[in-house]
Amino acid sequence: MNPHGISGEATYKITRSFWSFLDRTFRVYDTAGSLVLFVRHPVLRLREAFNLFADEEMRQPVATVQARQMIAIDYVYDVTDPSSGTWLGTLKSRGISSIVRDTWDVLREHGEPIGKVTEDGHSILRRFFPWLTGHWHVELDGRTVATIDQRFRFFIKEYALTIHAAGTGVDPRFLMACALLALLREDHREERER
Repeated sequence: MNPHGISGEATYKITRSFWSFLDRTFRVYDTAGSLVLFVRHPVLRLREAFNLFADEEMRQPVATVQARQMIAIDYVYDVTDPSSGTWLGTLKSRGISSIVRDTWDVLREHGEPIGKVTEDGHSILRRFFPWLTGHWHVELDGRTVATIDQRFRFFIKEYALTIHAAGTGVDPRFLMACALLALLREDHREERER
């Protein structure tokens, strides 16, 4: 367990209220039911950026996610430590090809790909039947280091995030950011389709 309470080998529950219009608020809980992360992402923002906090009062930032550009087809997001500015990882969306299946490339600090975040299962059917549950996985150097599985619930969005990255050298905060970006992309797509 690192100082931020996020382990490289654990399962978390991510929830988001179904009815939220001005922002997307995510809460991440550990298996004991304790809040581990809190994210409030504004819907209307020119450049996508948000912080992962350890508390709902948003006083203890844990990681920062920042898009490099305001408008693009293939967005690039850098995940950093908010106190030191240390780079934790980079994600690049695949733009047009993600219309059918959401896919992100995980990049090294200098831009070469080392893995990906991929939507699994019936991605095309989910575009037409949004009540079908979503599934994603994060792969680095050919190894699956995290999975995200949506659980069907009424009036709330709920996901199980399983991280199995112990011994990989990957900061689990980066994997949390990967999961939250995938879920935000899902929300954006559902908004457009309404």
